[in-house]
Amino acid sequence: MATGRGRLLQQYWLGLLARRPRIGGDFWAPGSAGEAARSAGFRMGLGVRLAAGCAAQNHCVQRDVRCEKFHTGCSVSLDSLPSEILLKILFYLDAVTLLCMGCVNRRFYHLANDKISGLGWVIIVKEKSGKEYTMEHVDLSINDSSVTIVWYGKNWPSLATLSTLDLCGVTPVFMDRSKIPTKNRPRWHSLIAKYDLSHLTESTMIGCDRLIRIFCLNPGLVVGLWQREEELAFVMANLHFHHLVERSTLGSAAVPYELPPHTPFLDDSPEYGLHGYQLHVDMHSGGVFCLCGTFDNLFTKKGYIENEYVKLIVISFKNSTEHLPLIGKVGLSWKTNIFDGYIKSCSIMDVTLLDEYGKPFWCFSSPVCIQSSSRPSDGPNFLGETYYVDYVDSEGKVHVELLWLQETEEYLIVSLVLYLRVAKVNHWFGTKY
Repeated sequence: MATGRGRLLQQYWLGLLARRPRIGGDFWAPGSAGEAARSAGFRMGLGVRLAAGCAAQNHCVQRDVRCEKFHTGCSVSLDSLPSEILLKILFYLDAVTLLCMGCVNRRFYHLANDKISGLGWVIIVKEKSGKEYTMEHVDLSINDSSVTIVWYGKNWPSLATLSTLDLCGVTPVFMDRSKIPTKNRPRWHSLIAKYDLSHLTESTMIGCDRLIRIFCLNPGLVVGLWQREEELAFVMANLHFHHLVERSTLGSAAVPYELPPHTPFLDDSPEYGLHGYQLHVDMHSGGVFCLCGTFDNLFTKKGYIENEYVKLIVISFKNSTEHLPLIGKVGLSWKTNIFDGYIKSCSIMDVTLLDEYGKPFWCFSSPVCIQSSSRPSDGPNFLGETYYVDYVDSEGKVHVELLWLQETEEYLIVSLVLYLRVAKVNHWFGTKY
């Protein structure tokens, strides 16, 4: 049972997690694109900050000057606290709260793991003969809305012999904070997703370079194959934070965690379920973000429902002030124990769509690829090459159209549209569209 101080700390950390996607980073230079980004809710500051206070007003003039400089020129970041102090804070948290805290960023992940011998992820690759290989993750990257986990090594089994790949969260069976973490202690496996490796076909290939071809398997898995040997080079999993702790700890080795049943809220509005959405979308790779923004008050009308989808227009062709650039070069970084590289035009997309009550309605983290297209069918006649990004799953679709600006050598988003399945909307809100 947590102490009174422990409960206060738990409330603080859970409140911090509830406010995700967090705001951080400074990407935008002055100009119309930067202003549009600010108006769309793009992040403009660094990290989670705590305001610095000054001394009492009746102190001497010199103290007032020093205080004013400190107040206006500095801020205290939670990450700047010494590890010793953070570990003392963590002492008051229970195991579940520690696991939640480990999803905040890389440093907190390692600190929390030091306290509970912690949460991790493994893949279990299975041969057609039934033989299994369990592999521990080699690298991990904490993003704003997701975690990216990577496996690579020299001892991959032959791809031709493999049938499936299981992605599992692992936690120690005995949460003993006094013992040094070790992988030899008993661990609980929670199945997150199962993948069929026979589906690595041309239709699932999303990019390549001179050494690697990468394939996408839903949900959120990237499989890298060597070009010459056509053998496994690496595996990369992208896990959205929504229910990540539950999915990584509360399932079994054979059955994934099942979300609790959703109870629709009652509402008398005739447009219920068609308004009040908030979207947060990231595009990133290797810890570098080319897009990170929040869009409020998204809505649609009954007339926009067609082909079993509800259409939400986030960025419109017709409003050039909404068009936004992708910052920097777009590409997917990869690494093995021998080589590393960069596959152009690929990225990881994280989408978090909240309903009008601020509850997660649709969340995913998945690799995507920027592909060449004809000119936008509904847009103006731009001068330049046009491209698109598509994502589809059982709950909805994302369609992004981009223009390549040769002068600045960057992509400009000229359209961003979400398509939500009518069945999902009806189930969530109790409507009958």
